[in-house]
Amino acid sequence: MSQISSPHASTGARRRSQRVLMQVGIRVRGKDAQGKDFEEMTETLAINAHGALVLLNARVISGAVVHMKHNKTGEEQECHVAFLGPVRGGRAEIGVEFSAPNSNFWRVVFPPEDWSPKSPEARTAAKLRMQK
Repeated sequence: MSQISSPHASTGARRRSQRVLMQVGIRVRGKDAQGKDFEEMTETLAINAHGALVLLNARVISGAVVHMKHNKTGEEQECHVAFLGPVRGGRAEIGVEFSAPNSNFWRVVFPPEDWSPKSPEARTAAKLRMQK
């Protein structure tokens, strides 16, 4: 699993938690835009303490309820579709938000909201890693 923190969103909308670019294998199931059941194995593009950005073949509607299962832990979380993004290679970028808070779902410690690779703490940590 690769992990890269992204800077604050440039959309102007303030995130509740820092987004981390990380591919995590998941299974998503729910009802598509036509009301038909779907189940799909995919992976995240980015995660945060409140949900994820995923690529889906299934077409869903904003506000739809889906269930996301973490492939490694087997844990399942109910989510709702909060964002419908562009289609890439036949798959749509979908933002899902946990229906109930679950900051431990991804098993990742998220950086604080004001974190930046240019922060003094990040530079100090990078220097310490280089000295080893």
